[in-house]
Amino acid sequence: MATQQKVTSIVFVILPYAFLYAAATSDPGYITPENHPHQMTLYPYDFTIFYPGQKCHTCELLKPARSKHCSICKRCISKLDHHCIFINNCVGYGNQHYFILLLLTTATLTSYATYLGTSILCSQTRKELPSWTLFGPGFTWGQYANIWAWSLQENTRIGAVALLCLLSSPLVWGLLGYHIYLIWAGTTTNESMKWSDWQSDMADGFAFKRSLSPDRVKDESIEPVWTRWPVESEQIVLRTEDGLPPNAPGVIGTGEWERVWKLADVENLYDLGFWDNLKDVFWPRYGFRHHAVDGDTQDTRSRPSSSCDADPTAQEFRQ
Repeated sequence: MATQQKVTSIVFVILPYAFLYAAATSDPGYITPENHPHQMTLYPYDFTIFYPGQKCHTCELLKPARSKHCSICKRCISKLDHHCIFINNCVGYGNQHYFILLLLTTATLTSYATYLGTSILCSQTRKELPSWTLFGPGFTWGQYANIWAWSLQENTRIGAVALLCLLSSPLVWGLLGYHIYLIWAGTTTNESMKWSDWQSDMADGFAFKRSLSPDRVKDESIEPVWTRWPVESEQIVLRTEDGLPPNAPGVIGTGEWERVWKLADVENLYDLGFWDNLKDVFWPRYGFRHHAVDGDTQDTRSRPSSSCDADPTAQEFRQ
């Protein structure tokens, strides 16, 4: 049993450091002039929180969908989630899976350390008080607290580590749970803040939407013709300053403008369902375009033609 605990402890200690190193040193998705055409083909614009034609004034590049310029890294990051001070790096398209695994292994380590430390403290206490158990049945609350205080005093180092891990575990599990929720929702920390802004505008009655034609001709100078994502946006959502429907000339879309009051009325283009969202995080180079979809569950939104499926590189966006 002691050997098994040693091996388990070594594995639990090594894994967080391994994923910390991977998350801190890997490319989070830096967008450069050299890889910009490829970055443009990762995600389509949703015409809600990401529109084509927007340019980063620092990098002097068109912003690919879901990207953001990091003021700390001084670079544009593909599918930026946030800049993490703990890894001194951005969390984005290229290393989000390492960050999730870092949280998972760290939470597991602190939980296991809590269990191990508590077990050692209980075994030490039983040497003086054979009837002692973890939850202390047969003792009053005052006696229970005094026994734990004595145990922590007699085993200061183990008690300090166990107590620290006990207090830290809920925080790490909570952060992991939040990021799992973001994956389930098909969004990122950066995008969730944008959606919050939209919610405020919708509540004030300043948001409108209308349909995008499936036969819309894309402007290849600012928008990729083909992306790896299996769906295209079917709507455009705009906000106005006066609460009246948009009337600016040249606004794309067909039909009448419909006022939007809540986020539930707006489609999140980047939510394909939990498992595909998870696949996008842990297998970022996965080609959704080639994924066989069951006929009963196939998404009805716009998909590429068979010629694009046959040769996606031929349709790669060119500046």
